[in-house]
Amino acid sequence: MTPSAKRDWLVPVGLILLSAIPVIAGASRAAELAGGAAVTPDNARFFASPVPVLVHIVGVTLYSLLGAFQFHRGFRRRRPGWHRMAGRLLAVCGLAAALSGLWMTLFYARPPGDGELLTGFRLVFGSAMTGCIVLGVAAIRRRDVARHRAWMARAYAIGLGAGTQVLTQLPVMLLIGRPSEFVRAMLMLAGWLINVAVVEWALRRRPARPSRTAGTRRTGEHPGVLAGR
Repeated sequence: MTPSAKRDWLVPVGLILLSAIPVIAGASRAAELAGGAAVTPDNARFFASPVPVLVHIVGVTLYSLLGAFQFHRGFRRRRPGWHRMAGRLLAVCGLAAALSGLWMTLFYARPPGDGELLTGFRLVFGSAMTGCIVLGVAAIRRRDVARHRAWMARAYAIGLGAGTQVLTQLPVMLLIGRPSEFVRAMLMLAGWLINVAVVEWALRRRPARPSRTAGTRRTGEHPGVLAGR
């Protein structure tokens, strides 16, 4: 593998590692529901209505892991058909993750430590993720590849907030224990904002390119439904 090829894998591998803890936590929750674990105050809401959380777990897992490969430039170029097909699946998974997250925020009993402020943040970012995916799909239907990539990268950044939130919360929990509702809300917000800031920085440092239409696309490149270049 050439040095350039190795560099192309840095972003996808990093995104998969960032997804690892929430994906493992989701798998553990799904196993708990499937295995009939004891009902406790922490999981009672999931046993009372398991479909939304299972939809969320499956959607987030596929969106996080499969979506990471859409940020490998060489992979997208060599396999445009895969990129396009995977992109369609990712749009569905992303919407399933965002909409099920909104449903749980609105209708599940609020767990200990989650106050009204955090509920508001979840509604804002869940809605923003949904909007970014819709705008990204609309852009690619117009053959506006540049805007498609930008909107879908933003949606992915919001979707990966759970991974960054582990990093923002863990040091505080190790130092002072369980944070207050306000501190927890701010740490969760920091996770989303860090991801959004990174993706906006990456989009702005990339040289601007004119949007390609069906008649001006380079041979062998096709628009898909989740791209970051």
